[in-house]
Amino acid sequence: MKGIKIIFWILWRLWFYIVMALPILIMFPFLILSIVSYKGYPYFFRMARVWAKFILFAMGFYYKVRKEYNLHPKKSYMIVANHTSMTDIMLMLAVVKNPFVFVGKQELAKIPLFGFFYKRTCILVDRNCSKSKNDVFKKAQKRLSLGLSVCIFPEGGVPDDESIILDTFKDGAFRLAIEHQIPIVPITFADNKKRFSYTFFSGSPGIMRVKIHAPIITQGKTILDRKELRETTRKVIYNQLLDFNFKNDNSHPNTSQEIQV
Repeated sequence: MKGIKIIFWILWRLWFYIVMALPILIMFPFLILSIVSYKGYPYFFRMARVWAKFILFAMGFYYKVRKEYNLHPKKSYMIVANHTSMTDIMLMLAVVKNPFVFVGKQELAKIPLFGFFYKRTCILVDRNCSKSKNDVFKKAQKRLSLGLSVCIFPEGGVPDDESIILDTFKDGAFRLAIEHQIPIVPITFADNKKRFSYTFFSGSPGIMRVKIHAPIITQGKTILDRKELRETTRKVIYNQLLDFNFKNDNSHPNTSQEIQV
C-alpha cells in the first residue's frame, strides 16, 4: 500500500507541473501581448485566473469560499493570506476577481516558463537586500495608480516546520497599506498544506476552504501603527485557522462588515 502511495505522489507531482505549463503554452501569444505595457495587465490577470482554475480542477481540488465582504471592483486593497503551499498562488487568483499583483520572492522567477511571466508581472523582492525592499514601494505605487490591488504573503515564506500553524508576519505589507491608505483584506486558506505541501510525498485531491475576511481600515493610520495592524491581521487569520480546524465549516453564516482598528 505504501508503495502504491509513493507511485501516486510521484505521478501526481509530475502532473502538477504539466498542468502548470499546458495553459501557458496554449495562451502564450496572448499572454505576451498582455504584458507589453502595464495597461494590458487586466487582460493578463483574466488569463492568469483561467490558468489557476484549470490547475486546481486538473489536480482534483475544489474550493469553497466564505465571505464577510465583497471586494469593490473600483477599489484598491492590500490582500494578505497565510502561506503553506505553491497552490496558494492559484487559489488566490481563483477566489479574488479584482486585478492584483503579487509581491513575491525573486527565486520563483527561476521556474521555467512560469518564471518568465512571473518576473514581468509581479513585484519581486530580495528579502536580503534593503535596496530591493525599498524598490517595492515605488513599484507598488505605480500599480496602485492604475487601480490595481497588491497581494503579499506576510510570513515571508513557507516555514520548514509544517507543524507551525502560522508564522510571524513581516512589516512590509502593513507599511505599504499605511503609506497608500488602502484597506487590508485578510484571507485564510484552511487546507492548502494538507492538499499540496512542499513535502514531496504528501497531499491528495479534495476541498480547499477559504475565508475572505472584512477589511481592516488603514485610513488615518501612520507608520507607528504598523505593528498593531500586523498583529491584528495575524490574529484574524490565526483564529480562523483554529476555527477551520475545530469547528464545522457550515456553522457560520456569511456576514458583511467593516473592521475599524
